Amino acid sequence: MMPEGRVNSWSNLVLKCPGCCAKKANTAFSEEIRPVRTYHRNVEDMVRHTIHSIEDPDKRKQVVDALYQSSNKTPFVERSYLANYDVPEGHFHKDVTFLNGAPYRGEVDLFVGGSPCQSFSFVGAQRGFEDARGTLFYDFVRLVDEIRPRMFIWENVKGAYSHDSGKTWEVVSRCFDQTGYTWHHAVLNSNDYGIPQHRQRVFVIGFREGGEDFEFPEPVGLRTTMQDFLEDSVAGKYFLGTKGVDFVTWDKNHRKQYTQIDGEVMLCQKANQQFNWHGDFVFVEENEGQHRVDEKYFLSQKVERYVLASGTKGFSAKPETDLEVARPILATLFKNHRAGVDNYVTTEGRLRQLTPKECLRLMGFCDSFKQAVSDIQMYRQAGNSIVVDVLIAIMAQAIPVLAGQNTAFSNLQERANRVRELFDELPERQIQQSDLERVVAALSD
Repeated sequence: MMPEGRVNSWSNLVLKCPGCCAKKANTAFSEEIRPVRTYHRNVEDMVRHTIHSIEDPDKRKQVVDALYQSSNKTPFVERSYLANYDVPEGHFHKDVTFLNGAPYRGEVDLFVGGSPCQSFSFVGAQRGFEDARGTLFYDFVRLVDEIRPRMFIWENVKGAYSHDSGKTWEVVSRCFDQTGYTWHHAVLNSNDYGIPQHRQRVFVIGFREGGEDFEFPEPVGLRTTMQDFLEDSVAGKYFLGTKGVDFVTWDKNHRKQYTQIDGEVMLCQKANQQFNWHGDFVFVEENEGQHRVDEKYFLSQKVERYVLASGTKGFSAKPETDLEVARPILATLFKNHRAGVDNYVTTEGRLRQLTPKECLRLMGFCDSFKQAVSDIQMYRQAGNSIVVDVLIAIMAQAIPVLAGQNTAFSNLQERANRVRELFDELPERQIQQSDLERVVAALSD
């Protein structure tokens, strides 16, 4: 049984900080933001310079919105936000590079974000913040400096430490030092915080005041497997055809951990996950009495052979499906990568890919989250997201720091302790409605 509502209860507890203009931080998808496309780079630079010269935040936003509207590009991330959260459309910014943080200065408690792992340009002496100019990381640090939130959280891939021979992390460190915040960093795996997915990410947390004694959360025991997050009935469209089965079952893909079948712990979700046959797949016995799943989620015979094949050119690996802990959820999951990268499961005796809802569950989202975009876009957004349970664990450690600075957080800390005690008492893998009612009662006190 999926613990419906668990994430919402916790997010209301630890993420809705008083005065925070980003109250839905737990669902912060990493939006793919690109500069305005023109035929000539000089024209593009001129447009950017013109936009940045507009001091009035509202007028600047109107210009940016008009440019994006004229580009006829579908705002997939915006659709998801507005469909699920009570966020006024006027408060949704389409391009972070044009966002002026000054109007929010002193009004934000928590600022959460992430950015692509980009190389920096080194010209002359290494200057930290200036070295990062022109990257989305620069805009994150710029906004931290302009907004001055009580606390910020920055997330990135584990490779940020070693990217560009370590030079990238050197610049990142200098930039965070220049903000004047006390900051800490660590690599956390969602598998250690209640979600059966191997997803290692770098987390940086910074405090405007205090925070010297902050410690990242200790790992907790995993009480579920990937199978606990699967839907009882699945549309047939998620089953692989011949080509998909061939790809997913190829042993080389299992050896390189591109795909996985019936795993207990999921592979790390990525933006391109299931649409290129990478990630987790499951296998389920046929049952005429059950609801027929949508054919599009099954693999064809050809794809199934590809995914489960033993390999070529000297590569050999045992195909793995239906794992207990999933491989990372990929943003390119819809491409149906091989069995060593993607997660595959079996249903009704046939191999299939994970559904968008299952991918969201394995990112910590509850079933009340509405899918307002296509499957492909939902896979991308899930793979680009942050695992909710990891954010919850970090916030549980951060709240005491904030409570020591502001009495408004004291009651929040007391509620967090009560809810934590309730969850410690819950039986493994099964959360009943009565259990959730106890949690809601604690949140309502």
